[in-house]
Amino acid sequence: MQVIFETERLYLREFSDDDFPFLHEIFSDPETMRHYPAPFSVEQTKNWIARNKLRYEKDGFGLWAVCLKETDEVIGDCGLVKQTVDGTEEVEIGYHINKKYWSKGYASEAALGTREYGIGRLRLKRLISIIGPENIPSIRVAEKIGFTLEKESFIFNKIHLIYAVSQMDSPNLL
Repeated sequence: MQVIFETERLYLREFSDDDFPFLHEIFSDPETMRHYPAPFSVEQTKNWIARNKLRYEKDGFGLWAVCLKETDEVIGDCGLVKQTVDGTEEVEIGYHINKKYWSKGYASEAALGTREYGIGRLRLKRLISIIGPENIPSIRVAEKIGFTLEKESFIFNKIHLIYAVSQMDSPNLL
């Protein structure tokens, strides 16, 4: 499987069908998925993996498996996804981390690596994060990796906060 990039403790790589059990443990957990309409079924998790494989081919990026370097364990997903916000196509950094690994800095580490990859290597001009206003941990991650609150927008049938960062905010990555 292709490794996309590495950080101090993690590496992110493309998903394979073998990742299903690790991903479904995350996506079927009500606490982890509380900011989604509902936890994922087996079929929804399989579709998630399939959709990301298509994104790799079509867009050159997608959500990737977040793996611990020390054990090779898949502890979540993080990556880049095209989204439409207020009629404009944007690229979002999204992520989920298995709750067994919360509060250890893995989400911030993976998201910062994804920001550096998106702006530095892919030369994307701007990245966003779409976050529910009640999702305080994700707001903290966005702010920690240099994103700033830009606006509120009605997305996915409710109000979300749009955090953003641009190439101009990241001159050392170019």
